[in-house]
Amino acid sequence: MSAPLSAAVGPFAVTAIGWVRSPYVRRFGTPQQASAVDSAENAVLELDPTLIPPQALADLAGMERVWVVSWLHRGGTWSPQVTPPRGRPVRRSLFATRSPDRPNPIGLSVVKLLRVEGCNLHVNGIDLLDGTPILDVKPYVPYADAFPQSKAGWVDEVAPDSLQIARFDPGSKTNKS
Repeated sequence: MSAPLSAAVGPFAVTAIGWVRSPYVRRFGTPQQASAVDSAENAVLELDPTLIPPQALADLAGMERVWVVSWLHRGGTWSPQVTPPRGRPVRRSLFATRSPDRPNPIGLSVVKLLRVEGCNLHVNGIDLLDGTPILDVKPYVPYADAFPQSKAGWVDEVAPDSLQIARFDPGSKTNKS
C-alpha cells in the first residue's frame, strides 16, 4: 500500500554540506558530463567542517570514484523539451536528457577521487561550476552502479567522444553565465 499523495508533497528542505571549487565559472564551456572527453579538469569538493567532520570521509581511501549530488544553482527555467549539447540538434523530452534546467535542479556527477585532505575531496573530471552547492557525496560501487550493456535510447546514437555543440556565443547577452 502506498502513502497518500498528500503525504509526499513538499516542500522539502535540503542543506548544502559544501561547495565545489572548480575552474569553471560560466555555464558556457563547462563539460556536459563528468566523464566526457572534454572534462579533464581537477577540482576540490570543500565540505563544511562544521557539518561534516573528517571522520565521515575516512573510509573513502582506496575508492577510485565518488558520486556528487549537487544543487545546480545557476540553472534557468525548465522546459518539457530541450536540445541536448551533443549529437544531432533535435529536441528531446527533458527527462530523457541530463539538462541542468529541471523542475528540481539536482545534479548527479561521478568524478575520480584523487585524494582526501581533511574535509576537502580533490577530484578529477568535474562538470560543475565553481560555487555549486554539494548536497551529498556517495561512493561509486562498480557492481551496483555500472550496467555497460544497458541501452540508452537516442544517446546510443551519439559518439562518446563527441564534443558539445556551442549554441551560444561566449559574449552573447543570451548566454546563461
